[in-house]
Amino acid sequence: MSELSVFVDESGDLGGVSNYYLVTLVFHDQNDAIVERIDRYERALSQSSLPNTPFHAGPLLNGNGDYKDLPKEQRRHMLSAFRAFIQHLPIRYLCLQYRMSEFAGNQNGLAERMRRDLTVELFDHLKVFQRYDTVKIYYDNGQPIVTEVIHSALEYVLARDVIVYREATPRAYRLFQVADYICTIELTAIKFDSKEDTKTDRLFFGTRRTFKKGFLLYLRKKRMN
Repeated sequence: MSELSVFVDESGDLGGVSNYYLVTLVFHDQNDAIVERIDRYERALSQSSLPNTPFHAGPLLNGNGDYKDLPKEQRRHMLSAFRAFIQHLPIRYLCLQYRMSEFAGNQNGLAERMRRDLTVELFDHLKVFQRYDTVKIYYDNGQPIVTEVIHSALEYVLARDVIVYREATPRAYRLFQVADYICTIELTAIKFDSKEDTKTDRLFFGTRRTFKKGFLLYLRKKRMN
């Protein structure tokens, strides 16, 4: 049986702190093995004396959580290693992006817009999804609004007996970590374009030009179009 795995992650909060809200879906055909690529990435970490820590962009950039005892240069090397890992993965992704000020705290309005946008994207690529006997969704159910939107859009576009839901944690799946990375890179692109980039952004990504050449260009090759 053919199976498509979909890993979902979000960036931002609904409490008025974040300027933007992003939802990323990473698609992986299970016939395209990635074990060797994961092994290669983990060997690269070991050879560089870097810890094999589950990738989590926010703590890595800010030096907290699992990364609190790591110096800046090590964290920069870990970011570069993960970027190189993604470049060779057989994946595609979608990223929905929203400016929170457009919704003025109206979560129902945001949910409706997300549902509409995801539904349109799914219909635009319907022939791709129809190739699979099973579409397996991995999400940690961290944001109820995302859970609701994913269920609603997928079950509207695809046959319900095709869809399987799995609650998952980022630590358990590298592709979940890839979704986290994509959220961060796409958010950083928005911040650079709107001149909202921070000192931390510049510390890890350089200028807007170096960020686009060194990070965004390679990632966008994976975007579903």
